[in-house]
Amino acid sequence: MGWEFENDRPIYLQIASFIERDILKGKYKVGDKLPSVREFASVADVNPNTMQKAFSELEKNNIVFSSRTSGRFVTDDEEIIQRRRVLLAEEYVDDFLIKMKEIGFDEKEITLIMEESMKGEENE
Repeated sequence: MGWEFENDRPIYLQIASFIERDILKGKYKVGDKLPSVREFASVADVNPNTMQKAFSELEKNNIVFSSRTSGRFVTDDEEIIQRRRVLLAEEYVDDFLIKMKEIGFDEKEITLIMEESMKGEENE
């Protein structure tokens, strides 16, 4: 069974996001060799051309790089990884805040909910 995709944006962008998140959370470390396009395409159950497009997107964002004869690798620039982690975190926070305001919470209420939630995590 392949990966689950949404209908809200192109599959290659979703694949690029999946792979990027795996890199950001450490599944693939700085400098690691990535599985081939065909391997990833088989796991995701997509056409290799779609996977190639996803890798091109990751290369465009300097998250991975190609070595002509050796395959693709995670960037060895930890600063790029850290910047992408912060950028992704900011996107998550923005989405969260938008959704909370949509259901009627103001900033003070959101802050209180977050503080309570974080206290709960500390006690676990």
